[in-house]
Amino acid sequence: MASRSLTTQRQLFVAFLRIGLLGFGGGPSMIPLVRAEAVTRYSWMTDDDFGDVLAIGNTLPGPIATKMAGYIGYRVGGTLGCVNAVLAVILPCIVAMALLLGVFTRFRDQRWIQGMSEGVVPVVMIMMAQLTWDFFQKSRLALGWIATLVMGIVAGGLIYGLGVHPGLVIGALLIAALMRPEPKRKTPDAPPPETGS
Repeated sequence: MASRSLTTQRQLFVAFLRIGLLGFGGGPSMIPLVRAEAVTRYSWMTDDDFGDVLAIGNTLPGPIATKMAGYIGYRVGGTLGCVNAVLAVILPCIVAMALLLGVFTRFRDQRWIQGMSEGVVPVVMIMMAQLTWDFFQKSRLALGWIATLVMGIVAGGLIYGLGVHPGLVIGALLIAALMRPEPKRKTPDAPPPETGS
């Protein structure tokens, strides 16, 4: 049991350290990385579970990467796993900020510094597009084409057109889903009585 626990803690640390190291651009770029580790590589959760964690995490204040690391770490490795995963995901950022902030500030106008940050953008764009497509497919299968498109357009209008915070939109949808009456289940008809011959 102790070796399994140590192995789990090591896997959590390595997974979230990798996310912290490769998640250029902050939370949005880290979401596909978290999915790749938690769902694909280690199978700590299903795609449906990941979608639920992402939706609920977006309704809460704070950076999404640390919320997801905390929850997944707790789910997989208990309280120690939570602390372990959060430290692993923030450690690269803390070290990079402490060591490199002076260098970036001093050489901000250098072409190679600008190229580093600009070169990552297309990769993050593709990762986000893949995640968007995966969620679209999941939604389409669960709700159908029309409901998916209508909800997407309404959510986009609220968020981008009216400036409503995404957390409020997600929170409203979660509340609506909780308050929706459960459909009545059709009870099977009673079998006809047997007749004697």
